[in-house]
Amino acid sequence: MERTSVKFLLLVLTNLFFFGASSSNNHGYHDFLECIIHEFQLLNSATDLIYTPQNTTYASLLLTKNLSPAATAPERPELIITPRQESEIQAAIHCSKMLNLPIRVKSGGHDYEGLSYTSQTPFVVIDMRNFRSVTISGDGKTAWVQTGATLGQFYHALALRSRTLGFPAGVCPTVGIGGHFSGGGFGMMSRKFALAADHIVDARIVNADGEIVDRSNMGEDLFWAIRGGGGTSFGIVLEFKVTLVTVPEIVTVFNVTRRLEENATELVHRWQFVANKIDDELLIRVFMKPDVSPTTGNKTVAASFSSLFLGRAQDLLQIMQREFPELGLTEQDCLEMSWIESVLFYSWFRDQPLDVLLDRAPRIPTYFKGKSDYVSTPFPLEGLRGIWRFLIEEDGSELQFSPYGGAFNAFSETETPFPHRRGTIFMIEYDVEWANLHQSEAHLDWLRRLYDYMESYVTKSPRAAYVNYRDLDIGRNNIEGETSYEQASVWGLRYFNNNFERLVRVKTKVDPNNFFRNEQSIPPISVLNKNRKTSQSNIYID
Repeated sequence: MERTSVKFLLLVLTNLFFFGASSSNNHGYHDFLECIIHEFQLLNSATDLIYTPQNTTYASLLLTKNLSPAATAPERPELIITPRQESEIQAAIHCSKMLNLPIRVKSGGHDYEGLSYTSQTPFVVIDMRNFRSVTISGDGKTAWVQTGATLGQFYHALALRSRTLGFPAGVCPTVGIGGHFSGGGFGMMSRKFALAADHIVDARIVNADGEIVDRSNMGEDLFWAIRGGGGTSFGIVLEFKVTLVTVPEIVTVFNVTRRLEENATELVHRWQFVANKIDDELLIRVFMKPDVSPTTGNKTVAASFSSLFLGRAQDLLQIMQREFPELGLTEQDCLEMSWIESVLFYSWFRDQPLDVLLDRAPRIPTYFKGKSDYVSTPFPLEGLRGIWRFLIEEDGSELQFSPYGGAFNAFSETETPFPHRRGTIFMIEYDVEWANLHQSEAHLDWLRRLYDYMESYVTKSPRAAYVNYRDLDIGRNNIEGETSYEQASVWGLRYFNNNFERLVRVKTKVDPNNFFRNEQSIPPISVLNKNRKTSQSNIYID
């Protein structure tokens, strides 16, 4: 590389920073650029890899589903790096460590609290969108999936290969593989095939030393940790190797809605005793939200029973008549289609071309807050009626009940970091959305009041939560992963239960200096000891 060319590029990029940059940290970011260009010979691609707020593409790179984190975080990334080669990720890690500039890693941008693209202190983002290839093995049994791919891109590749090739992961096509798989990955086939993380058989990851390792040399503890413990605490996962599943040529879906005046309360109550015990080929979720009665015009609650059955409609009707006749499912309610068509159906893309799954842009970003719970004892009727009172109060609200049982029972709590297995009836996801930033406090207050109300009905000791529905209300979040013992024990035990101790030990071994960190990343023992307020602990072991 010619030194005069390097100086010219640096001059251009430096001018971009010094004119209109939003941070006082310009000198540090200039040093970051100089480090990458000088030490890693990226002259030919640097202007296509690195974006500042002055680039016209910058805003679109930060486009995410949830507007709330970006609206409340004081810092914006002054550099977004979109690497195309693994060496460029290694370069970014090296320069970040050398200059003490933290990085965040963004796969799809669906992190509920925006931890992949926001921060309380100056930082840079590594956006993995160019790492999106899907390589299916010759026999169709496995695939290597890069972590910048979205679920939609992955499903699209499977559909092009075979009508009977599938994978048990989420329904939202713009969710990134990196966060979804490493945090668990629940989907409409999970009662039959468990979680996305349960199908990971190998991975390639850039560790805190900038080395690329796979299962053969990363160690089984680290491989265990990234299959449900969240990947960004331990490194930057480049790709996962997963086992694929065989699905029938024809599956059946239904979406049946009942309102309160149509016996919805009794149906949801009965669902609790059926959903985790019914045929493993069948998964029935319930979506509950406020509605207006078409007959009275009064506010009510609509409960939608949304299902995927891995078989034909006639078999589904027999199962439902035997196990859940109260719902009154009819042949007219059932739609037969291919599995990939069911993906489009549950993504609200029914009858649209398959290529719609390749679009990475989220649908109509909104202000949003989510929470989660797990249930091991059915709600009483009065408990459900209390939920209805909350939902009628809040127009932008929705609750989702997602059933467990089936394949979940085949795994012990400790087989992966994801602990919510046997004994779980269903998971609850709480959602509230709103249109304007100034409305945030009122909507957040409503959701927190509902969450407090639910405490007596959900799991206890700990009250559990799903790490893929990240919630900074759990424990007081600190800046840049400087987590106290008390804080970490709150959210760590809720997400991972007894697996949290092992995750801390893995973190201490592979990243003792806590290079990969965010407000709820797994902390190493050194950080916990440094910030611990109590005099003793039985949890953390060197």
